[in-house]
Amino acid sequence: QVQLVESGGGLVQAGGSLRLSCAASGRTSGTVFMGWFRQAPGKEREFVAAIRWSVGSTYYADSVKGRFTISRDNAKNTVYLQMNSLKSEDTAVYYCATARAIADVTTPKLYSYWGQGTQVTVSS
Repeated sequence: QVQLVESGGGLVQAGGSLRLSCAASGRTSGTVFMGWFRQAPGKEREFVAAIRWSVGSTYYADSVKGRFTISRDNAKNTVYLQMNSLKSEDTAVYYCATARAIADVTTPKLYSYWGQGTQVTVSS
């Protein structure tokens, strides 16, 4: 089992920044990817960003490329999502998740463990 705890969400004005954190604990040795997803009311959960834990390779949705940065701290078993130039359409509950070796980092159902989510609200 892997436990994931997100933090850092909140209310911010458009154009502002937030940094989300996701701390992993438990049996994390099999983790290959960690990802961030988001879900707005009435919409499906969508991919935001992912990182390959061992080498730090990163992947981004087109909608956040150039504005969001995913990073990790191996010693702390923590992944971060730095979100800059936030827009109202970024408003959602943000979830982190872990996966073993998977073919498509953008597919939510391929991830094994999920955090409880943290709310991000961007006011225009």
